[in-house]
Amino acid sequence: MKKIILLIYSFAFFACENIIYPELEPSLELYVVDAWLNNLPGTQKIFVSKSSDYFSIAFPTLVSGAEVYVTDEDGNSFDFEESDEGYVWGDSLSSSFLQVGASYQLNISVNGIQFIGTSEMNPVPPIDSITFQYQEEDFFTTEDYYLAEFVATDLIGVGNTYWIKAWKNGIYLNKPSEINIAYDAGFSAGGNIDGQVFIQPIQELINPFDPDDADEALVEPPYLIGDTVYVEIHSINESAFYFLNEVKIQTDRQGGFGALFAAPFSNVSTNLINEDLNSEIHPVGFFNVSSISSLEQVLTAEIAKKAQEEGENKN
Repeated sequence: MKKIILLIYSFAFFACENIIYPELEPSLELYVVDAWLNNLPGTQKIFVSKSSDYFSIAFPTLVSGAEVYVTDEDGNSFDFEESDEGYVWGDSLSSSFLQVGASYQLNISVNGIQFIGTSEMNPVPPIDSITFQYQEEDFFTTEDYYLAEFVATDLIGVGNTYWIKAWKNGIYLNKPSEINIAYDAGFSAGGNIDGQVFIQPIQELINPFDPDDADEALVEPPYLIGDTVYVEIHSINESAFYFLNEVKIQTDRQGGFGALFAAPFSNVSTNLINEDLNSEIHPVGFFNVSSISSLEQVLTAEIAKKAQEEGENKN
């Protein structure tokens, strides 16, 4: 046992001294589809690209010449035109063609290959309010600050799934650790919290936490007076919930010694298939249609004063 402990100890402190450059076999190029549509007015975009080698630092190149369209249950077809920003439907003045309760099929034809995927648009609950809690300065920051929370209630019926997105002063919180998904009012199935207010950890994941290079303090406090928080709730399919959960697990990884024992990287699940089931060419990515509710709140001096008074009264 002592020998094993000594081996682990030596490995932890000395194994990373030499830099190695493993020679890997060229990876198989995969078609990657990013198709997250919603019922907000404006353009809808679908991205079709090809995967890159593991050590490549180049951005994926968008695939040109594909035929991309979405069909509804009544046989209506909505064509997405190729552009520098992907495959686009509509313009800034367009109303969405997507309707709550309807099912849609994504169709992609590229280089003689046919990819398809299906998704149903589910309803979404409204956001009741966005509130702020006063926090005195602590070891994370050198000034007093405020934490934001959104309040919303899960729709009645087991199995509703959501993706909650947040923006601070117009900047989208898009780090892997900020992927905020909910199954009913909690984090996962089986929580028996159907039709209730979203649990507090989900409410609070709209706060940005950006640590400095030494992970000792925050670059800036989550929210200060004058800041704006904007929140959207996207209805998603259950399969999209598990897709995003896998994405978070694969991308939100800590470095250091613990990374040696993390699960290896792998392609996450997809709801896209090649119509030719015998083909060795398989797509990755996801197709989902969402209905969206949203709310914006500015942290005014008046709201901040009220939050501070409430915090002091609790103490």
